[in-house]
Amino acid sequence: MHLIGVKEDDGWAFSRWELTYPVGWANITRAAAYAYEYYDRPEVLSGGERVEVEGPDEISGIPEDRTLTLRGFSTVLNVPISITFYNQIRAVDVNVLQMNEEFQNTDYEKFNHSLCQYLDSMELAMYRA
Repeated sequence: MHLIGVKEDDGWAFSRWELTYPVGWANITRAAAYAYEYYDRPEVLSGGERVEVEGPDEISGIPEDRTLTLRGFSTVLNVPISITFYNQIRAVDVNVLQMNEEFQNTDYEKFNHSLCQYLDSMELAMYRA
């Protein structure tokens, strides 16, 4: 993914990323299912509404909508994070709580370095069978 921009507000870093290619619902749910197990107390939202899921396997059964959000405490990044995918659009919104040194400075290069590999892994998961 490519970082388009980032801004800070009230202790959060709000960023917009661009996928390599536009993707559909099946791709988005694969990415969310892949990342789900790396969250403590994950929540899934579809179209802005919370969806109850017991595990990653249930994410693929969520009816198609305009957005899918995965949020919770990332055990990989050690911060609360929210990732919103847009159906059929290359944009991805990522919000990170600036609670540790890694995310205190949202300098473009540093912020990109901190999140790019994590988000690239999610994008690659979109294409797994």
